[in-house]
Amino acid sequence: MRKRLADFYYGLVINRWWLVGLAVVGLLAAAVYSAQYFKLDASADALVLENDEDLLYYRKIRAKYGSDDVLIVTYAPNSGKLFSDETLQHLKSLRDDLDGMDRVANVLSMLDVPLLASPSTSLSELQSDPKTLTDEDVDRDLARREFKTSPLYRELVMNLDADTTAMLITLQPNEQARELLRQRDALRVKRDESGLTEQEATELERVEARYEAIKTELQAQNDADIENIRGVLEQYRGQATIHLGGVPMITADMIDFVRDDIRTFGIGVSAFIVVLLAISFQAVRWVLIPSAICGLVAVMMVGFLGAMDWRVTIVSSNFVSLMLIITLSLIVHLVVRYRELQAMAPGASQRELIRGTVDSKLTPTVYTVLTTVASFASLMVADIRPVIDFGLMMVCGVILAFLMTFLCFPAALSPLGPGSQPREMRDVTARINAGFAWLVERQKALLWLLFGAIVAVSAWGMSQLTVENRFIDYFKQDTEIFQGMRLIDRELGGTTPVDVIIDAPKLEEEEGDDLYEDEFDDEFAAEAGATAGYWYNPFQMEQVHAIHDYLDGLPETGKVLSLSTTMRLAAQINGGQELDGFAMAVMYQMLPPDLKGTLIDPFLSDDGNQIRFDIRVVDSDPNLRRDQFLKDLRSGLIEKFDLQPEQLRVSGMLVLYNNVMQSLYSSQFTTLFVVFGAIMFMFFLLFRSLKMAVIGVMPTLVAAASVLGLMGLMGIPLDIMTITIAAITIGIGVHDTIHYSDRFKIEVASGDGYRGAVQRSHASVGRAMFYTTVIVTLGFSILALSNFKPTIYFGLFTGAAMVFALISNLALLPLLLVKFKPFPPAAPDRQ
Repeated sequence: MRKRLADFYYGLVINRWWLVGLAVVGLLAAAVYSAQYFKLDASADALVLENDEDLLYYRKIRAKYGSDDVLIVTYAPNSGKLFSDETLQHLKSLRDDLDGMDRVANVLSMLDVPLLASPSTSLSELQSDPKTLTDEDVDRDLARREFKTSPLYRELVMNLDADTTAMLITLQPNEQARELLRQRDALRVKRDESGLTEQEATELERVEARYEAIKTELQAQNDADIENIRGVLEQYRGQATIHLGGVPMITADMIDFVRDDIRTFGIGVSAFIVVLLAISFQAVRWVLIPSAICGLVAVMMVGFLGAMDWRVTIVSSNFVSLMLIITLSLIVHLVVRYRELQAMAPGASQRELIRGTVDSKLTPTVYTVLTTVASFASLMVADIRPVIDFGLMMVCGVILAFLMTFLCFPAALSPLGPGSQPREMRDVTARINAGFAWLVERQKALLWLLFGAIVAVSAWGMSQLTVENRFIDYFKQDTEIFQGMRLIDRELGGTTPVDVIIDAPKLEEEEGDDLYEDEFDDEFAAEAGATAGYWYNPFQMEQVHAIHDYLDGLPETGKVLSLSTTMRLAAQINGGQELDGFAMAVMYQMLPPDLKGTLIDPFLSDDGNQIRFDIRVVDSDPNLRRDQFLKDLRSGLIEKFDLQPEQLRVSGMLVLYNNVMQSLYSSQFTTLFVVFGAIMFMFFLLFRSLKMAVIGVMPTLVAAASVLGLMGLMGIPLDIMTITIAAITIGIGVHDTIHYSDRFKIEVASGDGYRGAVQRSHASVGRAMFYTTVIVTLGFSILALSNFKPTIYFGLFTGAAMVFALISNLALLPLLLVKFKPFPPAAPDRQ
């Protein structure tokens, strides 16, 4: 059976190479067509945990109290005079132009907010339209003082220096998308808890498909909206310093970063491949054939993702570069082996050279592909959809690279002659490999000491690893995202939202209480609304004030808004006197809907039994430790205010992102355990040796530990991209481990012994290892040009990991092989 498969394969790629060519052209055409459906996704859905209860709760809170998905425009006049006629007119013109855009639902600026203390007004006067800054008779000095001292407006509408203001832009919501999202989440929860009927499962598929389609439309519309808003802002930058911020803008810019990275780095890596192949092999065929196969695999993978509607996220944005590099690493080993056979047998035919190359490299390559697949598949233990998708994408990509390499490489060579004989190469590569062989032979003690030190230092560095990264540090300082976030953090109360939700305590109902409940009580409660609830009364307001002050006093928090803010503002209006119960009820009933929507509705539920504290965290604070802050926040509230744990929930984007980071950190070691177990199993299958199962994982284990330890020593935290470095290092680095071990086994069996095996393995397969490492390292270094810092770190540290892997495979691996001798020596007649 095996012989028949081999005959069929060689008959296809050698005798009917043109048929392979036609099939590849057809697949390429289909891939190019499907590439038009290739999509990027930088939405919040792409950066959250699967089935996260906090996510479901967050969406419920947002639906109840309003979305935090708004754009923020910061405005600082060049003159520094924020309240001058010229500046206010300029600001008004900007506001009107933004408000007049089709997709803008509302623009809120310092010109629009009601002035409640300029001059002081009474609670009864709030029923009429309060004054705003645009009214002619407004005292601007009083307005400036109100914006600086008001518990509501201070560091929200204007900074304390009174030279910068902020505008909030709310875009038109898509109610259909919200409803589809609600239906999808409800069906998913039911699926996970109790299972779905066949009809409900079909409905879930329909809703998911429809939501993804609408999300694509919304993303395109959001990009267009941001571009149009930036166009308006650009017209006003001559007289003011203006920055745009907010989640919609960050989403749009992230997509641009991902798109630019895919384009730029795909082209950059391709150029590096061409140049380095030309330098390494100095033959046209060894530049064109590998480059064409790499490009073919990349285009086919893009087409496949487009056809499957498989969206690329921030995590998987480097898949093109990875595909090019992995494909090249497979091809280079074939090229080096082909040239080696050609030098050994100058008179061999092209058919013999092709068969000899494939015969010697197919088995180790199959195992390298399987171990690489296992490495990327290990990412699926994470509970984060982008990381899972990245692992699955790379599994499919590695298999595609293997198939295309072993179809196209021999088929491309078949119509060509063997070509000129390769020159005797005594270049830098040969000298470096000879140097490593000399170290293994003559400096064993030094190498053992060196690797022992590397392991010890790496272990210490890994113990310092954290996931406590600041979102602002993801971007370069010259980007608008960084500048806008820094300004808002420093001047306008912080950027990252956190909600503290406190429910009324659950009191045990006394027996007979229901005797006093009747329809009248129900009707009265419904009419009274929040005034009949637990929180909206003077007795509970004391605790609300205390909680507000506690939250406002935390070093990590910026602006805090709550019902306490409203009541203190009302007290100012009331001559400095706190409102009694009657006055609070009157205010609740008298407030116009727009003022009520600003002062009460965002902080109090309709029934009055739940309150919300709107907190902005200063993300640029270098001392921010996100996970510890959230733990201390929750424990501090429970202990200091005698709250029941079930009363309190902390929600917001900070919570969701922290959940992702903590999950990544905890899954890192699970991932490594799974992948190293898979590699040990592959080595045992390939070499039928328990010794090799242990020896085989050591080089990549040291390489992965070294790069993670280096990150820990440099104080660079893990993030959603760098968390994949270990799996990639193992997946690519194990290629060289398997190829070297396979060649070493052959050399030992040839009769030269272990000493000769080291020298000959370094001189042959060591050359291919060196070429691939140089190309991979320089290819990843191109990622340093990105505007997205996690991409920069990913490129630099993955390149460093490849260098560590090469050193381990050329020094530690032969050292272990010579020490433990896992392969039987040659028969006496061959020695």
